[in-house]
Amino acid sequence: MFLLLLILHNEEYLEDVLSGLIELGIEDAVVMDTEPLNKALAYRVPIFAGVRFGLSGKSLSKFIVATTNNPNAGEELVAMLKEIDIDLEDEGVSRIITIKAESVIGKPNEIEEI
Repeated sequence: MFLLLLILHNEEYLEDVLSGLIELGIEDAVVMDTEPLNKALAYRVPIFAGVRFGLSGKSLSKFIVATTNNPNAGEELVAMLKEIDIDLEDEGVSRIITIKAESVIGKPNEIEEI
């Protein structure tokens, strides 16, 4: 079992990323709103207040955590989305990390077809 961590900085790709995960058979995922470190520093640590001027208007990223039996799920997702002109490897778009999970306890809810 593997833990797939995906930090999506470009929120406009969220629907395509989630659809890609489903196509890969990954239904056990959680999506969270997150804030990049530079944004947190600029607005919460006074010494970094000057950094605000260099920041874009987007403040949130999406953090997707999923389990999978496929160690290549991240690479396969990248390849799948490149077919529709979405490059998750472009600078500032995303980060994908796959970690071997020694133990996973519990079973996820299954997604029912409509």
